[in-house]
Amino acid sequence: MNTRQCELCEGAVERVLWHDVLCVVVSVDDPALPGFIRVVLNRHAAEMTDLPTSDRQQLMQVVWAVETVIRRELRPDKINLASLGNVVPHLHWHVIPRWRDDPWFPQPIWAPAVRSAHVPPARREAADRMIANFGALLDAALARG
Repeated sequence: MNTRQCELCEGAVERVLWHDVLCVVVSVDDPALPGFIRVVLNRHAAEMTDLPTSDRQQLMQVVWAVETVIRRELRPDKINLASLGNVVPHLHWHVIPRWRDDPWFPQPIWAPAVRSAHVPPARREAADRMIANFGALLDAALARG
């Protein structure tokens, strides 16, 4: 694949919450899914096994720490972790808080909605607070291991 055509290589337009030399953590602006986070590798690679073992381990530490922060701050009913790459074959992980009342539950968010979107104000406010402080929250989660 020509990396010039890769939207993730060109830089996401999403809000950057945290980054290091390996990856960037961004907020996905989806009003129906407050707290949806994406972890994107800083270089073009399509699969986890394209990475050296140390990079795989470090990337997953970030993914797990993002999950930890979301669970602690938002208390969702479930977390979905997804690394598909079917549309954009650039390694990235979706960390998606799910609630039984979200438009797709229990199906994946890429399925047709089964109910209308209604996000309780307290959930949106909690997600906004989490996003505003995400860098510090993630650093603390990574430090705890």
